[in-house]
Amino acid sequence: MSTDTLAASKSLAPVPKGGLVQSVTDSLTIAKRNLIRMSRIPEMILFGIIQPVMFVVLFTYVFGGSMSVGGSTDPAVYKNFLMAGIFAQTVTFATAGSAAGIADDMQKGLVDRFRSLPMARGAVLTGRTVADLVQTCITLAVLAAVALLVGWRTGSHAPTHIGKVLAAFGLLLLLGYAFTWIGALIGLSVRTPEAATSGGIIWLFPVTFVSNAFVDTSMMTPWLRHVADWNPFSAIVQACRELFGNPGVSPSAAWPMQHPVWASLLWALLIIVVFRTLAVRKYRKAAV
Repeated sequence: MSTDTLAASKSLAPVPKGGLVQSVTDSLTIAKRNLIRMSRIPEMILFGIIQPVMFVVLFTYVFGGSMSVGGSTDPAVYKNFLMAGIFAQTVTFATAGSAAGIADDMQKGLVDRFRSLPMARGAVLTGRTVADLVQTCITLAVLAAVALLVGWRTGSHAPTHIGKVLAAFGLLLLLGYAFTWIGALIGLSVRTPEAATSGGIIWLFPVTFVSNAFVDTSMMTPWLRHVADWNPFSAIVQACRELFGNPGVSPSAAWPMQHPVWASLLWALLIIVVFRTLAVRKYRKAAV
């Protein structure tokens, strides 16, 4: 191909306008496209709601009377201890859906279609993560209603008010949004949606279970408790328990457990910055 031909082809290629306004507009357009797609496949939302509800029921009624929290095996105490962990697990497990959705778009060639448009490069991924955040909001709202039905109450251990409760849910959504960027990177790194689903969820089991979500970390061996205390997942769970006014784990000298709200914010922002950068870079390479 001659130099003139190459120059002509480049001049015909659409060029993104750039700028923050263009990026936001493109991202919202992609988010709208994904939300419309979700509304036409309601089972995606339905199955996303059923799984955490099953966790609530199983952990509450199967393990409630056998778990010790603060020296008490009262099922009601464990129920209030448990819910912050279930909420956090729910928002992080949305990672698998993000990974599968992006892998599906890659496999169907939608990336090539988006490349033909003069749009911001990161808008495809940002729009997808924003749409997943909306779905997470719906799931979290339904889960909170179910938790109230089975007996979960805020302020069960320490006084609280609506502002702190809303702040806890805000932290949960921030963590969920951060983890969707991990899912985006996974979805861009595999070849099929099936592989993305497996890759998006398998690493979450050690992250969620080697934490303070379901048991008091003081019952773990010292080295494992140290790992659990510095787990970003543990920080958000502990922060939510404090904001909800629910019982928490035994005191720990680890900084994230002493300052869980700040630790949660720092972890979430760090994850977003690192994995958004990696995901956008991977997207640009994959779209060449």
